[in-house]
Amino acid sequence: MLSRSREKADACPSNDQPNPPVSTHVVTVPQSDRWRIYYRLQELKIPCWCLPDGSLRVEVHDSVGILLLRSVVQQFVASRHEMVLWLERCWHATLT
Repeated sequence: MLSRSREKADACPSNDQPNPPVSTHVVTVPQSDRWRIYYRLQELKIPCWCLPDGSLRVEVHDSVGILLLRSVVQQFVASRHEMVLWLERCWHATLT
């Protein structure tokens, strides 16, 4: 469904303050969904690039970015059954 490889990237220095760690992930998604995922991530202000080899590179700054990335990819590539199971787990987690 989704595979990631991590690389460290340096953020562009804008001032003398230390830069937060930035992690870039190469996300393997079906090419038919790649551009829709790309545009959704852009709407969420998450930096990403479609590479010539068909992969999608996403820059993540924090745990919220990781969650948003997972949520967007899941929205496009998960089956209906997987989405129902995920929703049921969420409901059970909020009830306990």
